[in-house]
Amino acid sequence: MTWLAVALGGALGSMARYGVGQFVQARLMPARFPVATAVVNLSGCFVIGLIAGLIVSDRLTLRVPAREFVLVGLLGGFTTFSAFGLETLTLLRGNAPGVAAANIALQVVGGLAAAWVGYQLGARA
Repeated sequence: MTWLAVALGGALGSMARYGVGQFVQARLMPARFPVATAVVNLSGCFVIGLIAGLIVSDRLTLRVPAREFVLVGLLGGFTTFSAFGLETLTLLRGNAPGVAAANIALQVVGGLAAAWVGYQLGARA
């Protein structure tokens, strides 16, 4: 049952990631910085932090299949650190180390900050 939950969540998360990416790209001028990936990664980090905080504060109870559906499947399919890695490598290989560094700083530091804020909001009693 857990495998099915992860697979379904992953499919839905991947579709959501694609939809958010299309939405963001359609509203921005072509940019060198991978904004759509940053939006997905930061929002995914926030949501996973929020859910973890809610679970730890006992304000949310998820059985194993539901937890795996959301945390592993849905959010795993939604967040795109693999795309982040490839885009950053591409920027480095394309002689844009400053843009690559900005991408790393925003997504890693910003992702950690978003997870912390989400956790704090979720854990608040």
